[in-house]
Amino acid sequence: MIEFKNIKKSFDDKVVLDDVSHIMETGKCNLIIGTSGSGKTVLQKCLVGLFEPNSGEIIYDGISFTDMTEDDRKQLRQQIGMLFQGSALFDSMTVEQNVLFPLDMFSRMSHSDKIKRVNEVLARVNLVDANKKYPAEISGGMKKRVGIARAIVLNPKYLFCDEPNSGLDPQTAMVIDKLIMDITKEFNMTTVINTHDMNSVMEIGENILYMYQGRKEWTGNNKEIIFSKNERLNSFIFASEFLQDAKDMRMLEAKGKISDDRNMDELLK
Repeated sequence: MIEFKNIKKSFDDKVVLDDVSHIMETGKCNLIIGTSGSGKTVLQKCLVGLFEPNSGEIIYDGISFTDMTEDDRKQLRQQIGMLFQGSALFDSMTVEQNVLFPLDMFSRMSHSDKIKRVNEVLARVNLVDANKKYPAEISGGMKKRVGIARAIVLNPKYLFCDEPNSGLDPQTAMVIDKLIMDITKEFNMTTVINTHDMNSVMEIGENILYMYQGRKEWTGNNKEIIFSKNERLNSFIFASEFLQDAKDMRMLEAKGKISDDRNMDELLK
């Protein structure tokens, strides 16, 4: 679990995060959504220590990240996996070498054990025969899977994903979503995802934080979001007429499935 309380962050006179508090839950896909400039990327960078908030507290499983020494933060970061928006693979390295990189940096395993671990995670992301290929020789979806394999090779407790479906076709994006969800459940990780992908929101958004102009505007899950009466959220999620029609249909379907004892007032907040 990652909890952050009253996070504020400014650059010069520009307030980017304004008193943001939330809990990222263990074993769930925790999504941060919002328009460009809403503060979601800065928030994620604060959570991993790339930016220092001006005030507030960040807590990893009961331990204050904010108050940690730099050495303690380095230790914690070894429990964090990162999937970058552009995958950030080393072009001059093979798939195997890319995934091996964190093990060479942080592990004292023997080389044979490292290769065994690399093969395990590549198999987990369905890239069994890709070891000797270079990034230029594989598709965008495969690059994302290599990025996921590298992110989980050290068995992290926390996984951060920045726009994991950026640049992917819808079908490949669904594969990546399912893979991230499955890995989150399998390893009981706290997964934090920045995304603009509305399909991801609907399919894997178990704990959603919607940001607007640096503030927490709405929280809920992918079942509750279709009932939201927050106008800013609805404008963001259902921007097109097609998506609004889809929302209306899903609301009708959902209402038919909700039991009588379900408190609709809670959903419609």
